[in-house]
Amino acid sequence: MDWFPLYNSLRIAGISTVITFFSGICAAYYISRAPRFAKGVLDCVLTLPLVLPPTVVGFFLLMMLGPLGPVGSFMLEAFNVRLTMTWYSAIFATAIVSFPLMYRTVRGAFDGFDKTLIYSARTLGLSDTFIFWRVLLPNCRDGIIAATVLAFARALGEYGATTMITGYIPGRTATISTTVYQLWREGNDALAYKWVAVNLVISFIVLVAVNMLETSFRQPKGRAAGQSLTDEFEERRA
Repeated sequence: MDWFPLYNSLRIAGISTVITFFSGICAAYYISRAPRFAKGVLDCVLTLPLVLPPTVVGFFLLMMLGPLGPVGSFMLEAFNVRLTMTWYSAIFATAIVSFPLMYRTVRGAFDGFDKTLIYSARTLGLSDTFIFWRVLLPNCRDGIIAATVLAFARALGEYGATTMITGYIPGRTATISTTVYQLWREGNDALAYKWVAVNLVISFIVLVAVNMLETSFRQPKGRAAGQSLTDEFEERRA
C-alpha cells in the first residue's frame, strides 16, 4: 500500500489550514467592524465558494492559474513555475473552498462577543492591538478552534476543485479523495475501502483531539478578558 496519498493530503490540508486560519481571522475581524451595507456585500463575496459547486471553483482556478491564464502564464514566463498539475496547486483549491467555513465561524464568534468589554478596555486607554490579542481572541477561542477544525476537515476531504487543478498523478499529486475515486474507477474496491477507513480514522482523531482541547481550556466567558483588563489596569497604576 503506497502511503503517498496520506502524506500529500495531510501536507496540503495543513498548509491550507494555516493560510485560512490567519486570513479568516483577519477578514472576520475587519468585516465585523465594517458598516452594515459593506458587511453584507463582503459576506456574500467571501462566502460564495461555500455554495458554489467545487468544480466551478476549480474551473475559475484553471482560468486564472492555468498556463494560458493571466496569473499562471505570468508565473510560468517570469519564474518558470507551474501553478497547475503540481501537489501545491491543491493548496489554492483547498484554501479557497475551506476559507468560508473559517471566516463565517470566526465572524459569528466575534459578533457574539460582549462588546462592553471592548468599550471598557478603551476607557482604560488600551490599544486595539492589545484588545485584539489579549481580550477578543482568548474569549473567542472556542469558535476559532471549531473553525480551524472545520477548515482542516474540509481541506482534507476536498475533491472537485482539487482534481480539476491537480489531476491524479500517482506519487506526485494523488490525495486520499482522488485516490479513492481512481481506485473505484479501476474496480479496486478493496483498496478503496482501506483509504476510506484511513480518512475516517483521521477525521475521528482530529475531532476527539479538539473536543479534549476545548474541555481542557474552557473557562467562563469574560473571565480571560476581565483578568487581562485587571492586570493591565494594575500595571498602569503601578
